[in-house]
Amino acid sequence: MKIKTIGLAALLLAGAGPALAEPFNVSDIRVEGLQRVSAASVFNAFPVNARDRVDERELAEAAERLFATGLFEDISLAREGDVLIIQVVERPTIVRLDIEGNSQIPDEDLREGLKQAGLQEGQVLELSTLEEIQRELAGLYQSQGRYSARIDTSVEEVGEGRVQVNIDIDEGAVAKIRQINIVGNRAFDDATLREVFELEDTPGWFFGWFSSDDYSRQALSGDLERLRSFYLDRGYVNFSIESTQVSISPDKSRIFVTVNVDEGDQYRLGDVRFAGDLRVSEREARELLEVVPGEIFSRSDVTASSEALRARLGAEGFAFASVDGIPEVQADGETVDLIFRVDPGRRAYVRRIEFVGNTTTQDEVLRREMIQMEGAPASTESISQSRQRLERLGFFKQVEVQTQPVPGDPDKLDVTYTVEEQPSGSISASIGFSQSAGVIYGASLSQNNFLGTGNRVNIGAQRSDTFTSLNFGFTDPYWTLSGISRGYNLYYRETDYEDSDISTYSTDAYGGGINFGYPINELTRLNFGASAENLTIRTFRDTASEIERYVQEEGEDAQALKLTASWTRNDLNRGIMPTAGNYQRLSLETAVPGSDAEYYKLRAQARQILPFNEEQTWGLKFSGELGYADSVGGDPYPFYENFFSGGLGSVRGFTGNTLGPATTPQAGSRGDDRTLGGNVLMEGSAELLFPMPFVEDQRSLQSSLFLDAGNTFLTDCYPVLEEDRSSCESGVDLGELRYSVGVGLSWLTPVGPLTFSIAEPLNDKSGDDTQFFQFSLGQTF
Repeated sequence: MKIKTIGLAALLLAGAGPALAEPFNVSDIRVEGLQRVSAASVFNAFPVNARDRVDERELAEAAERLFATGLFEDISLAREGDVLIIQVVERPTIVRLDIEGNSQIPDEDLREGLKQAGLQEGQVLELSTLEEIQRELAGLYQSQGRYSARIDTSVEEVGEGRVQVNIDIDEGAVAKIRQINIVGNRAFDDATLREVFELEDTPGWFFGWFSSDDYSRQALSGDLERLRSFYLDRGYVNFSIESTQVSISPDKSRIFVTVNVDEGDQYRLGDVRFAGDLRVSEREARELLEVVPGEIFSRSDVTASSEALRARLGAEGFAFASVDGIPEVQADGETVDLIFRVDPGRRAYVRRIEFVGNTTTQDEVLRREMIQMEGAPASTESISQSRQRLERLGFFKQVEVQTQPVPGDPDKLDVTYTVEEQPSGSISASIGFSQSAGVIYGASLSQNNFLGTGNRVNIGAQRSDTFTSLNFGFTDPYWTLSGISRGYNLYYRETDYEDSDISTYSTDAYGGGINFGYPINELTRLNFGASAENLTIRTFRDTASEIERYVQEEGEDAQALKLTASWTRNDLNRGIMPTAGNYQRLSLETAVPGSDAEYYKLRAQARQILPFNEEQTWGLKFSGELGYADSVGGDPYPFYENFFSGGLGSVRGFTGNTLGPATTPQAGSRGDDRTLGGNVLMEGSAELLFPMPFVEDQRSLQSSLFLDAGNTFLTDCYPVLEEDRSSCESGVDLGELRYSVGVGLSWLTPVGPLTFSIAEPLNDKSGDDTQFFQFSLGQTF
């Protein structure tokens, strides 16, 4: 039987043969040439079915629709009697996508972009898509200033109907800006305006490595916006950028930028009025404004005023309030009136508060920190304060908050807090050996969010041939729904060793206590506690003369009932490694009458962190601590309650707890003791916080340059044994303060904050015990 072939191009010709031009009834449809594409895919895309009557035009349109699927390289139609035959040649499938030469765009990002454009392994290859991607990539690199970038693509056959697509990228060098011209400026000279630009047209002072002369379209757009803001903040209300020309040298290595501006006239602020529904008194609204009539008009002050008004309305529950500052130029050509159009919208209520990301912390722990309540008017201030309270817990690396209007109900919104959990404690285990103590092993757990309950738990155990230490502490920060906390602790310490590197006396003690905390407001708390302790002092041949004399006169056993009280104000932005805010604490501890040693201890602590930038990665941190203690009555102050100084968290560069007046060795002893501490403590620190280079997550790492100072003093020297002669000098001598400088680093690891310091003492004296490198694993404040 004779077969008549109908090519796609022939179908579009008006001069087709008479037999082809005549309509016919399709009795059946056959598809030939399929390898990977299913026949169903063809029939779904081909709009002709068996028993349809078709003509030349309908067949051409059907073939076009099938070709538009992109699955076929060629399509031809043939007719065998009344049977329509579709002959296809499938496009090849991409079995491998090879990308080389890209460094500015990560490989995974590039592949994801290609995937969205329809180019990925397993897909059918369309040459038009490949050409379009080639143009898009070239344009992307040009937007980065890489005008010499070259994108080459090639296709290799790796088998029948299978190909490998190669994308070879030569990113080229970033074109350097060699001239920035500003045309039309009269009020400000070129040098002043170029300082507004972050882009520079001259190489940096150190071989150009630190210059900002690399051109990019985004950087230029940012600089033009900064130029616009510069003028608008100085009263040039009608300032405009007329045009911007960017030209490139023939070798595509140098860029020349010309900015044409129209400055207009400078205006001062005239009348300030309000329009719309203000919802607060006009007097209160004016107190929130940053703008002052008579001064040079400033758009940044207008924006700040609008934000302050919007925040005030948000605190009243108008979460979607709109405040626009609209300037109106006056006829005198010298002043501009300002109208704040206020649309508070409808008062919004919180329908639901949800938490995302708290995989360990229980939902109740987060919910009890909320100031914003469900069902209450939505207050932007309360929503923000709730976020700050979550960050101060120290359980989360980051807390973000979003508000979403409820679809179909404009009066309600949902609030979602997204948290990223972080370690909030430390776990440690140790094993060691010494000739004096034998095998030493121990373990400790300190967790501020025990099992996600928000409770604080401290458990420790350490044992060797000569000492045993056990301790347990528990605090429930929400013992009552009103935020009253309750905690208690138990401990037992038994030591029996003589090691002059640690101590030449030992204490065996056991005791316990209970404490309560009362919130005064969002930032301030009062704490009260009571504890009882039984202490036994043991001395050795090399014990300091002061200790031996104290034990002879006061006895080796001491029982005490202690009462404590403290006031704390915490406005730090985070519970661990804060970057902004301040902290103050005053505390009093006293052993009540009836105790073997009656005394009191006063301590004052303060911290202030001043961030330099919006990201709070740069800043200054100041901290200080003062302590004073004395006995009640004529008995000497118990030496084992003294303050100590030195080490991490104190004066870095000096061994922990070694600073203070020197002790007096007994006659004939080795005299290895260093100090008993003192009843007066003075410490201070100044730190420059800075971000670690090449580290993306700065919230897990905090580095600083520091200057530490501190020491302990005795207001009255301890008496010594009659056969010994004391060299102690009592009183506070600021000339005895020790200083050190160095570099500190805190790193939030999975088992807790790890703190390092490298420090150099500035004025260490003979007998001081120094340490160049120090580290600790545990809570960082």
